Amino acid sequence: MRRSLLFRFLGLSLAVALGAVVATAVIASYSTTEQLQGELQQNAGQLEVDGQIYGELSSYAVNHSGWSGVDKEVRRLADELGRRIALTKPDGTVIADSARVLGAAPELPSVPAATIDARNEGAHVFTSAVQSAAVTVAPASGAAFPTSMVRTAAFPPGYSWGLTAKEKDERQVLAEQAKTCLTAEGVESQVSVTDGAPMVALDAENVDGVTVRQVWRPSLSMATFGSASVAAGGAATPSAAERCVPKGLYAPSAKAKLVNDDEFRRASACLTTAKVPFTPLTDTDTGLRTVSPKDQEKVPAQFFECSTQARSQAIAPYVAPTAKLYLGSKSSFNVFSGEGMLRTAATALGVMLIAALVMLLTGRRLVRPIVALTGAAQRMRNGDHAARVPVTGKDEVARLGHAFNAMAESIQRSDFQRKAMVSDVAHELRTPLANIKGYLVASEDGVVPLDGELVTSLLEETGLLEHLVADLQDLALADAGMLRLHPAPRDLSELAQQVVLAHRPAAETAGVTLTADVPPEAVVSIDSARMRQALGNLVSNAIRYTPTGGTIVVGVRRVDDGYKLTVTDNGAGIADEHLPHLFDRFYRAEQSRSRSTGGSGLGLAITKHLAEAHHGRITVTSKLGEGSVFTLWLPLGT
Repeated sequence: MRRSLLFRFLGLSLAVALGAVVATAVIASYSTTEQLQGELQQNAGQLEVDGQIYGELSSYAVNHSGWSGVDKEVRRLADELGRRIALTKPDGTVIADSARVLGAAPELPSVPAATIDARNEGAHVFTSAVQSAAVTVAPASGAAFPTSMVRTAAFPPGYSWGLTAKEKDERQVLAEQAKTCLTAEGVESQVSVTDGAPMVALDAENVDGVTVRQVWRPSLSMATFGSASVAAGGAATPSAAERCVPKGLYAPSAKAKLVNDDEFRRASACLTTAKVPFTPLTDTDTGLRTVSPKDQEKVPAQFFECSTQARSQAIAPYVAPTAKLYLGSKSSFNVFSGEGMLRTAATALGVMLIAALVMLLTGRRLVRPIVALTGAAQRMRNGDHAARVPVTGKDEVARLGHAFNAMAESIQRSDFQRKAMVSDVAHELRTPLANIKGYLVASEDGVVPLDGELVTSLLEETGLLEHLVADLQDLALADAGMLRLHPAPRDLSELAQQVVLAHRPAAETAGVTLTADVPPEAVVSIDSARMRQALGNLVSNAIRYTPTGGTIVVGVRRVDDGYKLTVTDNGAGIADEHLPHLFDRFYRAEQSRSRSTGGSGLGLAITKHLAEAHHGRITVTSKLGEGSVFTLWLPLGT
């Protein structure tokens, strides 16, 4: 079985795409490797610089409620570090760009270097003041100290967050008082300022014999200092520091307390709603509150979700919103410059050659049946309705070929029917016209007297012509969709009895018994004139083909979805081979065209159109020698 045309096109596209991807990958990997090697050699310290930029801008975000005024900070960092710096909102709106001049700037890199999200990344800094203090170690002399000799404990960065100028001045006074007290206790100390907040550092000697300076807080225990409890000028015991350094020196700011209260309230409400057991805690030194899980060994995930969400929501009004950080210039690499031009051209030529070969091999096979279809269509246009195309396979082109052959068969059959119809119409019109002309010529020559009997005969022939023309007009209107109906509620039982009454004289003349078998009432919306015409055609046919002594019954019966009008006779019946064509125009099961039995050949075709115009249908069952049953079904909603 031949594969689907869709899959063949898909395979062709994938083959070309694969070749293009492989070629692009070769060029990109080779050229990009060369460029990256050069960039790494020229920018060995780039990561450290970028980390510094990220850190300072993150600190700005933590300490400001918005990005207003960040332009100065961005330009300062760009001038000091020689790096283009740009901040944008998540939707791409530029907040600040060091490369922007008079409102214009080079295009940003395609991917941001980092995302600054103070609400989530820095949320913990505002509630960690209850944790342990840090011991930042540096030489007592203040000289440069190797990075490997600096150790940092878990210092809460939220300690100095949110301090106002007044609060800083108050802490400066407390720090100076603590230094005076420590000097009186014989402990060397130094007042320093970190992030704008005063701190007290104690001079001590560590285990390697190096004098260092340690930042002390009231919550520090003896174990925190360890062996570094001996100072150059005496014993730097925690008890002396505890007596001299007031708790207020390292107390959280008023803003930090507001955030802490909001965070504690949100976390408590979330955990209560989630039914997670917790314990509220309050730090005695700072007054900050926090929540702790009841079960320290199995902490549910909901506890961490509530805590994180509460911190982020509490901080949001006090920190800058999320921003994207772009560093450097546009991330682009032009493979069509310099040495890459030749490699690009050669690779593109190779891909095009492969694509051309694949298309030639597969395209010829795809085009061949289409060419055959085109030739057959042209032959049909020239009048050869017998034109057909050979069809093999089961793909889309094969189905198109089958459809074309079916269309050609239908056109040929319609053309044959048209010619047969023209011949039949000519024959049907010729006979009465010939009779009328013959009688008139004979009367004119004096051969036949123009008496009442002749006039009656001429009127009969004229009536046949009129009936045939009326039937043809009805069919033409039905074909054009202009057969108009005027539906109204009508009793089918009454209509059937009217048809029986109208055709009873003809039935008696033919020696046939015509009766009606109808219910008391069967109301449906129909065009009574058209439906009487359709039922009359069926009764006329039944009378014509029922021998003397036969019976015809017109019935009306209710079914689930409508009504059935039936015309049942015990006449000669119809052979099975004639049943599929019985409703075709001018078709007769009895081919003799006898005037004793043959009508115009249009009655059943008209009846079929009338039934379909009422959204119904007509069917027939018959058996030779036993009779026929014509059934006209009408829906209730007609």
